[in-house]
Amino acid sequence: MFGYRVPAPDEAMLVSGGRRGLGGAPFRVVTGHGAFVLPVFRKTRFLSLAMSEAEVMEKCVTRQGIALTVRAVIAFKVGNDRESIVNAGQRFLSDQDQMSVLTGRIFAGHLRSIIGSMTVEEIVTERQKLATEVLDTSKAEMAKIGLHVDSLQIQSIDDGDTGYIEAMSRPHKAAIQRQAKIAQAQADQASVEAEQVAARKQAEYARQTAIVRAEFDAEVDRAKAQADQAGPLAQAHARREVLAAQTELALRQAELREKELIAEVVKPAQAEAERIRVLAMAEAERMKIQAEAAASYDRVALDRMLIDQLPQIVKEASAGLAGANVNVLNGTDGLGEIAAGLVGQGLTILDSVRKNLGGKDGAVAGSGAALEPYAGRGRPSDDDGPVDIR
Repeated sequence: MFGYRVPAPDEAMLVSGGRRGLGGAPFRVVTGHGAFVLPVFRKTRFLSLAMSEAEVMEKCVTRQGIALTVRAVIAFKVGNDRESIVNAGQRFLSDQDQMSVLTGRIFAGHLRSIIGSMTVEEIVTERQKLATEVLDTSKAEMAKIGLHVDSLQIQSIDDGDTGYIEAMSRPHKAAIQRQAKIAQAQADQASVEAEQVAARKQAEYARQTAIVRAEFDAEVDRAKAQADQAGPLAQAHARREVLAAQTELALRQAELREKELIAEVVKPAQAEAERIRVLAMAEAERMKIQAEAAASYDRVALDRMLIDQLPQIVKEASAGLAGANVNVLNGTDGLGEIAAGLVGQGLTILDSVRKNLGGKDGAVAGSGAALEPYAGRGRPSDDDGPVDIR
């Protein structure tokens, strides 16, 4: 709108002409809002409230008489209150760049004054103390011209060619270097120890790995050997079982054959042997009777009686062989020999009877004729094989 002016946020609008400002100021201060300004009758100017900086590089002499070149940076601005704006407006409104120049000169003077009361060691080691003292001493003076200092930074302190600061720092450098060497040595020792520990662990791991691998390889070899032997062992076991079964079968067959031989050969032979034994007993009894008869001079009656008893004796002898126990050693040939021996013994008995009777009695002759089919066989010879009769 025509005649309405608004200052920027970082500006103060100074309106001169007409009524004076508060406190007898030659102008009216407007900040943060606009105002109507009559053209021609009123004049409007703007004062910057933004931050500014001033750089100071001053050669100062310490309490020890050592010259130092100090470089500092000051950050300042016009105060926000009306009094500071009025004071700054009256001094710098026409040339606002002079604020930096004047601020630098003010701080340079204070730096020389304060550094002159301090030693190099204090200045170097207590820079913040130096900056605080400079700010405190310049605060009142800066307020008079409407300026407010936000910060002061000491950027560098140089003693030129004197080498005082360098000499002062040598013990600290030596200590630092010593500590650095000690720290480096400790670090190297720790590194070596760590490498040794790592090497031992690696060796232990390698050993354990080798042991496990060897055990695994041994187990694999054992399993392979067992697998390789499993076939032959199984075959050998199977052969042993087959041989055992064959052996058992052969034993059973032998037992069965033994029983068959006992039933087929031994029992009949035993029966035949018993029959022969009975016949032999009958012959002995006959001879006993004959001897008794001869002793009593009754030969004819004795012979007749003996001939009459022969059929009954033979019958009893045959019946007695039913329970006889005969062992035959040479099979069927032995049985034939036993039968031939029995027949021969019977014929011998009859011949003996016939001789004793002298052929006088027809009954005796008849008996000899009845036994005639067995004549000529005789007793078994020694070449016919062994015969055991019990």
